[in-house]
Amino acid sequence: MANVRDLKKDINYVLGDIIEAAYISNYANSGKNAEKSEAIVEEAINTFDELIAKVNDRSVENKKAHFKAVNAELETRGHALIEKINALV
Repeated sequence: MANVRDLKKDINYVLGDIIEAAYISNYANSGKNAEKSEAIVEEAINTFDELIAKVNDRSVENKKAHFKAVNAELETRGHALIEKINALV
């Protein structure tokens, strides 16, 4: 990982794409799973807020390990959200 700015961009892009996919899935299915789709969007927004708060936390001692942990958490939570979107179809 190059720097904090890249990590913030990754968080933004990944969760933005997940939100977009949830809306596309909702539109493609004629709104049949609108409540579930909105729940996924809300979870993605909450995940974004939590991860950005962790990145901005200046009280950590080992920043490199902390940012790697945040990146790993982004991957696991992102995969979980993608699985939920795939289950909507």
